[in-house]
Formats: sequence, C-alpha cells, structure tokens
Amino acid sequence: MSQAEVMHVNLHLPTRLLFGCEAKQVFAEAENGAFAMLPNHTDFVAALLPSVLVITDAEGAELFFGIDQGVLVKHGHQVDIAVRRAVQSEDLVSLNDIIQTTFIEVDENERVARTALSRLEAGIVRRFSDLRKPLT
Repeated sequence: MSQAEVMHVNLHLPTRLLFGCEAKQVFAEAENGAFAMLPNHTDFVAALLPSVLVITDAEGAELFFGIDQGVLVKHGHQVDIAVRRAVQSEDLVSLNDIIQTTFIEVDENERVARTALSRLEAGIVRRFSDLRKPLT
C-alpha cells in the first residue's frame, strides 16, 4: 500500500449515504476509547458509540457529526462508517442543539411506537385466549 496524504471517508445511514469526502483525519469514539485515524494507519474495524465524529477534510476544515451507534471499517485508504442515525453541524454548539431536538424527538417517537405495539400484542394474546374458551 502506498503512502497517502488523504483517505476517502463515507458516512452511511441505513437508507442513504449522508456524507463523503477526502479527509486527512477521522476522530471517533469506540467501545474501547476514543481514537484518531490518519490515512496510513493500519486497517481495522471498530464498534462506535453514540458520540461526536470529527472529520478533518483535505483542506483542513473540521466537520462535526453527531452519530448514534455504528461500525467503522478502514481498508487501505477507504473508510466506511455505518450508523443508525447521524446529523451534521458547522460547530459543536449547534451540533448539541440539533442532537437534542432530532435524537430526542426520534426517541420519543420510538417510545410511542413501542407502547402501541405492546398494546397490540396484548390484544392479540387476549383474543387467542378467548378462542381457547369453550363455547357454552
């Protein structure tokens, strides 16, 4: 593998590619701690925690992403990051605001959906138990 000054980074959501660029550095947080990765680092895979992902692009600008859990795979000069949810922001202050509104709203929607599903499952169980009762 040749020495390179940049690596190609793609940030994938379950339904689409959120972001892609040539980057000088990627900073992320895995289950075993935070790390920074440069283009010529060894290949590896890491399970990412919900955290802030920082990508330094080829021009030296820092790009901030709030990410949910996911997986980072580095192979050669290619880095693929797959996460459940992610948002991008210009700075850390606005990133915090976006995360609070977006992720908390989604978590509330998921809670409501889980409650509705539990009620539906309970109704199905009741109906099946009614079927087992003998007709008199």
